[in-house]
Amino acid sequence: MSDLRLVIFDVDGTLVDSQRDILAAMAAAFASEGLETPPRERVLSGVGLSLPETFLRLAGDRDGDSRARMIATYCTAYADLRRAHGPESSPFYPGARETLDQLAGEPFTLLAVATGKSRRGLDRLIEAHGLEGMFHSRQTADDHPSKPNPAMIQAALIETGVAARRAVMVGDTRFDVDMARAAGVASIGVGWGYQPAAGLMADRIIHDWAGLAPALDELTETT
Repeated sequence: MSDLRLVIFDVDGTLVDSQRDILAAMAAAFASEGLETPPRERVLSGVGLSLPETFLRLAGDRDGDSRARMIATYCTAYADLRRAHGPESSPFYPGARETLDQLAGEPFTLLAVATGKSRRGLDRLIEAHGLEGMFHSRQTADDHPSKPNPAMIQAALIETGVAARRAVMVGDTRFDVDMARAAGVASIGVGWGYQPAAGLMADRIIHDWAGLAPALDELTETT
């Protein structure tokens, strides 16, 4: 197992661009309580957190029952949008699918995801994009504390048997980077996601998928 390496991907803002439906579902959630939706930048800055953490950040002045209703409305609206838009609900960023296929074809590289999505949401995205069998570990907010708690990465390491020094987290937010650091793994920040790359403080920053392979090789000491 010592030759294996593990590449753990965030989903929204890293592999796929879900912002259209995220913003629309968030607007429905706030409207259901007669509230104005927070600005786009503020909403997107919390993508990657679990929904309870997201709504605590965005609507912390509301009581718990109100936030619970908003979460339920968000989930219903997002599911309706996903059904209406199909795979285009969360389109791949250019080059993402090709990169996944390339990495999946490497005999000593395992792939995983660590996402703030629900397990149902992740499973449906994987089905919509034909990614069954792509990921050796699928960690979601349903089963772990919200990012940046390291539990998702720790679970992926245990499930795959890969040492932390041979694992890399790839994401678009500081939550991903802080989670990686807490788990003792390296991090790669992407420059096309929902938080500015300059603030990610990742071990490496890439601005296109072509930059991923050399960064992975360097961080996992692969020659």
